[in-house]
Amino acid sequence: MMKTFLIIGAINAMMAVALGAFGAHGLEGKLSDKYMSIWEKATTYQMYHALGLLIIGVLSGTTKLDLNVAGWLMTFGIVFFSGSLYILAVTQIKILGAITPIGGVLFIASWVMLVIAAYRM
Repeated sequence: MMKTFLIIGAINAMMAVALGAFGAHGLEGKLSDKYMSIWEKATTYQMYHALGLLIIGVLSGTTKLDLNVAGWLMTFGIVFFSGSLYILAVTQIKILGAITPIGGVLFIASWVMLVIAAYRM
């Protein structure tokens, strides 16, 4: 799984940079400050958790830690949290905000799983 999480992490880091640049340049003046802030929050959390995936990938290859669950929870957290915020920002369909906390819970669960795996070392 080391290679998988390194690839997923790198792709998400790349996407966070690209989507951040798109938001700053392509959406400037097209979204209100409120929705630009939502877009920025999506890119920030995507990058934080892309880095988390890279850490999981490295640890998976250098230790005996089983981090598969943590990696997949983090991956799906990005999809639900950042994905819902990106869509919310451009569509302004407020009900999509109800999906975001699912991603947040997945993020928290992924970090808890990392703590548990490290504790078991």
